[in-house]
Amino acid sequence: MKRPDLLAGLAAIGLATRVKLADLGHAARLFVRLLALSPATLRRFGLLRDQIFFLGNYSLAIITVSGLFVGFVLGLQGYYTLQRYGSAEALGLLVALSLVRELGPVVSALLFAGRAGTALTAEIGLMKAGEQLSAMEMMAVDPVRRILAPRLWGGIIAMPLLAAVFSAVGILGGWLVGVVMIGVDPGSFWSQMQGGVDALRDVGNGVIKTLVFGVTVTFIALYQGFEAQATPEGVARATTLTVVQASLAVLGLDFLLTAAMFSL
Repeated sequence: MKRPDLLAGLAAIGLATRVKLADLGHAARLFVRLLALSPATLRRFGLLRDQIFFLGNYSLAIITVSGLFVGFVLGLQGYYTLQRYGSAEALGLLVALSLVRELGPVVSALLFAGRAGTALTAEIGLMKAGEQLSAMEMMAVDPVRRILAPRLWGGIIAMPLLAAVFSAVGILGGWLVGVVMIGVDPGSFWSQMQGGVDALRDVGNGVIKTLVFGVTVTFIALYQGFEAQATPEGVARATTLTVVQASLAVLGLDFLLTAAMFSL
């Protein structure tokens, strides 16, 4: 490679790195500002309630249906796997632990990113494209305080509730397949589940995961919408980036949280 080409390549890499670091710094400053606005946001119950309803209502149908079918698959696959070892009565425990520890938080967060996250990005991006955010600034109304902060906490609160619905419906789906369709003893199904699921270690860790995922997915959606270019193409690109970045962040954080929680 010629020296001018090498220098041009290094310059391009340096420019891209600087731009990414600047974006990370801007995102970090925005996140810290949103955290600083948390006490004032939590006192505005009306705005917070509306956002919890908006985000939860957007995702509830797909969360419920997905949880039911995931429970069906877990019940069916779990039964045939456990039957090889003569442990079919532990089906309830297998279904519950799979949902509470992993599938409930992770799949709910991925569905939340694809449904509510994209709605948040598109909503804020369209507000920016329509110059509504600029108009709020002209009227001395802080858009971060009025628009972003309530939506962040709405997502943080809605995410654990949706994951709980997903896990509960999934356990019901596993019961329908295992007990009603296949014929597993219902007493063994529920007793194994109740005796094997630890409220603090299993359910508590799952709740922590949902809170982390709720913060991550909601903030990515808000940041992409707030920083989107004020054009239809810019809003569409920001919506796509929300799904991609939030999904990768959820999967990566799930590995780190699982390694930290269950290695202690």
